[in-house]
Amino acid sequence: MDIQTWTFIIVGLTFALYIGIAIWSRAASTKDFYVAGGGVSPLANGLATAADWMSAASFLGMAGIIAFSGYDGSVYLMGWTGGYVLLALLLAPYLRKFGKFTVPDFIGDRYYSNVARTVAVIAALFVSFTYVAGQMRGVGVVFSRFLDVEVNTGVFIGMAVVLFYAFLGGMKGITYTQVAQYCVLIFAFMVPAIFISLMATGNPVPQIGFGSTGSDGVYLLDKLDGLMTELGFTAYTDGSKAKIDVFFITAALMLGTAGLPHVIIRFFTVPKVKDARKSAGYALLFIAILYTTAPAIAVFARTNLMETVQDTPYQEIPAWFTKWEDTGLIAWTDKNDDGKIQYLPGTAINGKKPEFIETRGLLGQRVIRNASTSPNELYIDRDITVLANPEIAGLPNWVIALVAAGGLAAALSTAAGLLLVISTSISHDLIKKQFAKNMSDRKELLIARISAFFAVIVAGYFGINPPGFVASVVALAFGLAASSFFPAIVMGIFSKRMNREGAISGMVAGLAITTYYIARFKLGWIGNPETSTADDWWFGISPEGFGTLGMLVNFVVAIAVSHFFPAPPQDVQEIVENIRIPSGVGEAQGH
Repeated sequence: MDIQTWTFIIVGLTFALYIGIAIWSRAASTKDFYVAGGGVSPLANGLATAADWMSAASFLGMAGIIAFSGYDGSVYLMGWTGGYVLLALLLAPYLRKFGKFTVPDFIGDRYYSNVARTVAVIAALFVSFTYVAGQMRGVGVVFSRFLDVEVNTGVFIGMAVVLFYAFLGGMKGITYTQVAQYCVLIFAFMVPAIFISLMATGNPVPQIGFGSTGSDGVYLLDKLDGLMTELGFTAYTDGSKAKIDVFFITAALMLGTAGLPHVIIRFFTVPKVKDARKSAGYALLFIAILYTTAPAIAVFARTNLMETVQDTPYQEIPAWFTKWEDTGLIAWTDKNDDGKIQYLPGTAINGKKPEFIETRGLLGQRVIRNASTSPNELYIDRDITVLANPEIAGLPNWVIALVAAGGLAAALSTAAGLLLVISTSISHDLIKKQFAKNMSDRKELLIARISAFFAVIVAGYFGINPPGFVASVVALAFGLAASSFFPAIVMGIFSKRMNREGAISGMVAGLAITTYYIARFKLGWIGNPETSTADDWWFGISPEGFGTLGMLVNFVVAIAVSHFFPAPPQDVQEIVENIRIPSGVGEAQGH
């Protein structure tokens, strides 16, 4: 069978499974909708947390970043993994003991202020919409390649599926769907990695294989370093980022992870604090399987790609190349008129994406109007690395289709979690807690579902018009989470002296300065684009790493302002002291 038929079968079966689970586990109350009834087992919660955590950025984007950035890409691996450990050990058990449904709920009650709650809601919406854009984009990329539809059409299909089970089942439906999605995505990620590791090194364990020798007796990493330096690239194992930027990006990703509302909320779905700790341990184990495999896939993909395309005549290029070219995610311009593909340092195009015209070139290639003057002739969207890897390695069609199903599972699982955060923030933290305190459960559930519907529409728009490629967009969301939530949560747990005035000022200051920096130096919305280059960054810190500085600003402003106002009421101080004692907790309380 061809790839498309296999894709229809495997993706169709997985979608049928998700929809079946959503119908079986539909939410009947707000508690079902917000925290899955609070009775999820630690193992199931660990699986769901892993799926929630491992987004399209992890499944599709991370290996792509490492493959194209080499050593520099390791900041994503260190930051995201370290951040999860920080969250699991430092924050999750205490937040669970506090016993509220959402992060804005925690901040609103801990800082005894609806203003603080509103600022937290705005931050949650900001972070979630930025993050969900990457997921919807990932869905569109997968559909466009394997079902031969436009990326935008793929986004619309993804919107319909995720809306169905998020709308119907809320957190309950999402939890059990994510359990199934973890199984699909990890199987899809590991199968091709094992196959390729066996083919390249004879070792079935990818984590060991990419540090081993090939059939020619040369270490795979040495071979890749040689291929890259021969063509003028920096060696794969050498870094080009400044150390200060590496530190700030890694820290921003770690601290942002610890403040991500859609991951934190998962720890409210288990019955006890002890179960929150257990599920964090399970999730860490499940996450580690993928995260330790990603660097191996990156090395296999980059080596295979360079050996396959470099100096290959376009008319002899494998079919996968032209298929991806048709989706617009690969583009080639024959700048020296030799009919061969030259993959060299430099950008192949001007701008973020290739701009195609209807006419085909003499060799049948798609023609672009924005080719650059650089000698590099090949544009490759980094997000296709994992998806194209099995095709480049010549694996069976069913494996290629399986990877497509895994990519969809990763993107949809995280998108669903984020949509729940958005709908909960609006229905529970904004409307129920502030404007309609006597609203019935039934009406609140209806508003939550309506909010989820509009959130999907907005997420779809950002998926079609993302301000960057998948993992980059997600990295910005982490910076925003680091600069807004992390200090407020940490001081809310560990400082009895931190009051509402300090927390609110800190969140506003951190979020404002980080947003300004991203708008100025990443998105080009503010100031002169000619003065938005890396030479103009403050202290040499890139927009991806600025969340760390935003977090420090948040801490400094919050601590300074808090000393000009009275300490929190006595009952709040007693709560803060109590949540650090690991006993005597009941179910999550939201109402």
